[in-house]
Amino acid sequence: MVLLDAEGVSGLIRQDRSTFALVKGLAQSGETVAVSAATLVEGVNPAWAPAAVRWAVSGLEVIDATRAVAFEATTLLRSSGRHGHKHAMDAIVCATALLADEPTTIVTSDPDDIGTLVGDQPQVTVLAV
Repeated sequence: MVLLDAEGVSGLIRQDRSTFALVKGLAQSGETVAVSAATLVEGVNPAWAPAAVRWAVSGLEVIDATRAVAFEATTLLRSSGRHGHKHAMDAIVCATALLADEPTTIVTSDPDDIGTLVGDQPQVTVLAV
């Protein structure tokens, strides 16, 4: 599975060529491309037309931000010594990846923070965009 962070979602909605090509290529190769429901909220600009947002994310699997994700995210924040809203969304993305039933690649514009939160977990890789 490939999990997008807010910048990845934003790039799709803005029709950024490199983001669009990356996601399209991954989907065509059979990868599930997903986003956390919480990330969807973070990555959407209210100035964008709702129809454009729905179209851009129509091919993505939207994963619920569950209680288990919330508790895993707080554990990641605690173990990394981070806190606050700046790191909370990254922690939700990482927790979503760690709780997935399959190996997951996080596509992110913030590989340092994501890498710190994920640590040395072999089932999660980080891809910088």
